[in-house]
Amino acid sequence: MSDFNVEIAWQRAPRAGHPDDYSRAHQWRLAGEQTLRASSAPDYAGDAGHTNPEEALVAAVSSCHMLTFLAVADKRGFKVGSYRDQASGTLGKNAQGRMAVTEVVLRPVIVFDGAEPNAEELDKLHESAHRNCFIGNSITAQVRIATD
Repeated sequence: MSDFNVEIAWQRAPRAGHPDDYSRAHQWRLAGEQTLRASSAPDYAGDAGHTNPEEALVAAVSSCHMLTFLAVADKRGFKVGSYRDQASGTLGKNAQGRMAVTEVVLRPVIVFDGAEPNAEELDKLHESAHRNCFIGNSITAQVRIATD
């Protein structure tokens, strides 16, 4: 088992011209002394120049899938040379009628060094990566791999 700890820090700051009069901007302090500027999404009175929790969730799903894919591919003898993903998430109402990230779509573009898997092998690599991704196993949103 592993534990992961973060510190979230927020302090009241005015937002002129808004009835709720408080900023959503805050900081995430992560391991390794990394600090990220965070806020709510712009649609929810946030700062577009800061990371929001919803896009962080999409990034976490994408990153976890990629890291798991790299491990699975390597174990099966496929060496990945590069991996890019243009992932997206959809915020909507879940089955209980509550706002939630209801779907994450991954669009990986993978370049292999040496032998390349055929379409069936590639699908199996993605299936295994999805099945073994810690973050994917932790959320209720549907995660799809777009192959087009």
